[in-house]
Amino acid sequence: MANLGCEALRSQDGESFLYFAYGSNLLTERIHLRNPSAVFYSVARLQDFKLDFGNPQGKTSETWHGGIATIFESPGDEVWGVVWKMNKSNLSSLDKQEGVKSGMYVPIEVTVSTQEGKEITCRSYQMTNYESVPPSPQYKKVICMGAKENGLPLEYQKKLNAIEPNDYKGKVSEEIEDIIKKGEAKTH
Repeated sequence: MANLGCEALRSQDGESFLYFAYGSNLLTERIHLRNPSAVFYSVARLQDFKLDFGNPQGKTSETWHGGIATIFESPGDEVWGVVWKMNKSNLSSLDKQEGVKSGMYVPIEVTVSTQEGKEITCRSYQMTNYESVPPSPQYKKVICMGAKENGLPLEYQKKLNAIEPNDYKGKVSEEIEDIIKKGEAKTH
């Protein structure tokens, strides 16, 4: 296990980087839609931050039809997520997915702790100008599926499951609907 850690840190200087996901990119199939190089690295905790959902710049997400995940500093709180090791060639596709150019999210550097207590520095994203609104049922479902798939702590999974979604009844994109259907089929 120690070798994996050293190897990952070394390669961060070369061809790859570490990305801390806390929203829809918790789900492997979701992150692979635009970022095929993503490989699971670790479950990790971001201390003194809190998860929130909102509309960036007050605009509803056309993809998700509700609030999308962000984080904000909040002493004493924590956000659990997944660290993905990604090829630097996917950096621009990740930035594009996160709406960096349009100002939806800004890239930030965060220090997270793995379940083994190791601290690692990762790229993540944060909305700076948003209005808090609940997520759509589909967005919440993708996040909860990703949390379960990657074994985030059960207490945190319960918190995610308790989030009240909005009342959006329509469809989201075809590729996301397919991912949700596949996930539901696995659990039934």
